[in-house]
Amino acid sequence: MQTRNRIFDDAAKLAGGAVGTLEGVRREIEALVRQQVERILSRFDLVTRDEFDAVKEMAARARAEQEELAKRLEMLEASQPTPTVTTKTSMRKTPKSKKS
Repeated sequence: MQTRNRIFDDAAKLAGGAVGTLEGVRREIEALVRQQVERILSRFDLVTRDEFDAVKEMAARARAEQEELAKRLEMLEASQPTPTVTTKTSMRKTPKSKKS
């Protein structure tokens, strides 16, 4: 009976060691993959999330300002009297003929 318990204890220790080793291997692989992905992404001309959010916010503010200016322009145009179109006919001078 004592021998069986000892075999199970040894098997449990071996399994625990294997799990610890596999966990270490997993962390190493994750680190290597992360480094490789970062290396590949650094070759591309990509922006960070912070930069993207900043530009997105600037664009939203510019859009809102543009819409506000468009409304102000409409109000100003509406308050101005409508211009009447007048055309003046110009007297066209006839060229003098040259005497030879």
